[in-house]
Amino acid sequence: MNLNKLLRKNILGMKSYSSARDEYKDLKENMMFLDANESPFDTTLNRYPDPQHNRLKQIIAKQNALSSDQVLLGNGSDEVLDLIFRAFCEPNQDSILTLPPTYGMYDVLANLNAVDNIQVPLSPDFQLEVNSILDAIKLQTKLLFICSPNNPSGNTVDRKAIECLLNGFNGLVVIDEAYIDFTKDHSWTQVLEEYPNLIVTQTLSKAYGLAGIRLGICYASKAIIAVLNKIKPPYNINTLTQDAAIKTLENKDVVDAQVETILNERNRLVNAFKSVSFIKKIYPSEANFILIMVDDANKRYEELIKNGVVVRNRSSQLHCKNCLRITVGTPSENTQLITLLNTLV
Repeated sequence: MNLNKLLRKNILGMKSYSSARDEYKDLKENMMFLDANESPFDTTLNRYPDPQHNRLKQIIAKQNALSSDQVLLGNGSDEVLDLIFRAFCEPNQDSILTLPPTYGMYDVLANLNAVDNIQVPLSPDFQLEVNSILDAIKLQTKLLFICSPNNPSGNTVDRKAIECLLNGFNGLVVIDEAYIDFTKDHSWTQVLEEYPNLIVTQTLSKAYGLAGIRLGICYASKAIIAVLNKIKPPYNINTLTQDAAIKTLENKDVVDAQVETILNERNRLVNAFKSVSFIKKIYPSEANFILIMVDDANKRYEELIKNGVVVRNRSSQLHCKNCLRITVGTPSENTQLITLLNTLV
C-alpha cells in the first residue's frame, strides 16, 4: 500500500503545529517554565497538558503489546474518526463505504467533510455482503468503516469476511471496536503488522466506565499514526482526562470485574426476555446491550418511558423494524427492568 497516494495533497506537505511543550522535551525537576504564557500560580492545572500524552500512550501500548508510536489519542472516538476523514478524504471528490445499520457518526462526518457516503447494507443477520461491498468500491473510495461488535445489532462481524476486504480493498479499513471488551473475539490490533491498511479504534467510554472524560484510541501503523498526529490539535487531551485514564488503566482488575458482571447480567436479561410475551426476537449480543424485536416498538418505548426507563428505539434503522436496544444496567436496575417488563400487557 502506498500511503502517500491515499493522503490528501495538502496534508502530505503540511507541518504540524509546534507547541511550547513539543519544543522543550528534556524535562527535569525544578525547571522554571517561562515558555508557554501560562499562569505562574500553581493551581495543579495551570500548566498545559502533555501534547503527546506520552505516559498514557505508553500504558495503553504496553497493555496491547504495541509501541506507543502505533497509538493516537483523541477527544472521544469521534475526534479520531474525524482526523481520519481530514487526512485521507478530499472534500467533494472522495468517498467512503459504510455498512448500515451501523454507528451513525460515520455518516455525520462524511457530510461534515463533504465526502460521499456509499452505503452497502448488512445482511438481515447483520453480516458483511462481501461481494456487494467490493462491487461498490470506486476509484475515489478511501475508507471502509466496519463496526464490530456492531451497533445497534450487538453481533461481531465474521473475521474471514473482514480479511477478504482487507486484502481486496486498496483503501483503509477502519474497524470500530468500541465494544470489544464484551466479546471473546480477539482485537484486530493483534494483526496490525499483517495489514498496513488497517486502522482500529477503541474507547474508554464503555467497559472502562469513563464516557465522561471523552477519550478515544486509534491503533494503526507508525506511518498512519504519524500523519494523524501531525494534524491533531496540540492539546486535545486535557490533564484531567489523562490522569483519570491512567488511574483506571492501572487498576484494570476493577474494570475486568465490572465487565464480568455486565456479561453475567447480559445473560440474565436474555434469559428473562425469553418469557416476556411481547418480545418476539432476541438478537445475539457480544456487546453491553441487547437488541430485541417487540410487537410494537413505539408503544413499548412509551410504556418504558412512563415508568422511568429510557432505552433506544431503533425502528428507523435498516433490518431493525420494531426493535429496541437495551443497555445492560446494574444488577438492581436489571431486576427492576425485568419486573417491569413482566407487568406490561
